[in-house]
Amino acid sequence: MLTQRTLDKTSRGGAFFGRKVVSLKANMRGAFPFVSASSTQGDMLERFSSSSSASTANEVGAEDRSLEGSIGYSRNSIKDTQYLGVGTQTIVIGVRYSMKHVEVSVGILRLQMTSMFVMLGVSQLVIIPAIVLRRTQGRLLLGSIPRYVKIVEVGPRDGLQNEKEIVPTKVKVELIKMLVSSGLPVVEATSFVSPKWVPQLGDAKDVMEAIRNFEGARFPVLTPNLKGFEAAVAAGAKEVAVFASASESFSKSNINCSIEESLKRYHDVSLAAEKASVPIRGYISCVAGCPVEGKVPPMKVAYVAEKLYDMGCSEISLGDTIGVGTPGSVVPMLEAVMNVVPVDKLAVHFHDTYGQALSNILASLQMGIATVDSSVAGLGGCPYAKGASGNVATEDVVYMLDGIGVTTNVDLGKVMLAGDFICKHLGRPSRSKTATALRTSTAHVSKL
Repeated sequence: MLTQRTLDKTSRGGAFFGRKVVSLKANMRGAFPFVSASSTQGDMLERFSSSSSASTANEVGAEDRSLEGSIGYSRNSIKDTQYLGVGTQTIVIGVRYSMKHVEVSVGILRLQMTSMFVMLGVSQLVIIPAIVLRRTQGRLLLGSIPRYVKIVEVGPRDGLQNEKEIVPTKVKVELIKMLVSSGLPVVEATSFVSPKWVPQLGDAKDVMEAIRNFEGARFPVLTPNLKGFEAAVAAGAKEVAVFASASESFSKSNINCSIEESLKRYHDVSLAAEKASVPIRGYISCVAGCPVEGKVPPMKVAYVAEKLYDMGCSEISLGDTIGVGTPGSVVPMLEAVMNVVPVDKLAVHFHDTYGQALSNILASLQMGIATVDSSVAGLGGCPYAKGASGNVATEDVVYMLDGIGVTTNVDLGKVMLAGDFICKHLGRPSRSKTATALRTSTAHVSKL
């Protein structure tokens, strides 16, 4: 709720030029809070301009401005400049104008603005507001970011599926056990696909049997069709997932059928899942780009998402399969999808090919997304998407969320141990920057 305290005007050492008291409104777009000034008599921005001997005010149509962040002085007439979205004013010599303690609150965000303007000789001085963000009752500074974020660990399935050397079943089971012990609430265990297509996951039945009595987490499995669903349920799966694509070309190369054909398959799976009271999750690949088609229009993603939601998917994970997305492309995509699917039914799944995964996650959280997929040690990569590197590392996601005050209930140290375990078996270092940095700093301290 928008609130305004006081605007105090004082005059010292010269004539006082009265101004209309302005109301302040605050908006959140992305990571940048900004404030715009408007007349109390209507939604009109009050801008100021002056010469060296006079000061006048003109009201013009207002529109929201993005964060500028620049500060400057001018001896010339200033008509259109804004600082942090706030209209500027110039003042003639002998006038002092101060706004004392303007406070604007939107939800959990509180802005306090104070401005002090001192004349320097005969120069005109531009008003420079100082905006201070404060915590309100210990809550976050970053707009609408959820207090709690659920992390879905996809390492044992999505992380390992592209490994050329077969990982023994006992190693997979131990990895899952370690991930559960870290507090991760959901660990995607395996996939009931044909071993012909993904030989690494040919032991799906054995993995499910080994973790049957594991407690403390949910263990969804991937099922490409009705046959896979039936095999998964027979093996003890209590939650399944299906995967579609927003790219026609990728759908044909990844699952050997068109988008529409895949949706028909999943409709059959969803009916069987509903009958068996088994929750079903939907994945959508190539939401930010395709290795064949390039850019994927947001409306294509929204179309597939709506179809999956209508057929009963309890959660839909939006995957940037080749990691080409940036906040500039992810936000419009999310906006399109959120027009047809409730935000609390959405998750994001980013690969870190271009180092954009964390920034994309942050942008998604600011739009209300509260579920994030990640993979321990940054394992992963799609066998049908050339150049796609691993998923964003779970360690890096936990570190970032902890740093901005978001609860995950995940023990970072235990996730790092799980990462060390699987990386040692695979014979390569972790892709997690957090794990690498913390391990390096710890080693350095021990040497000292």
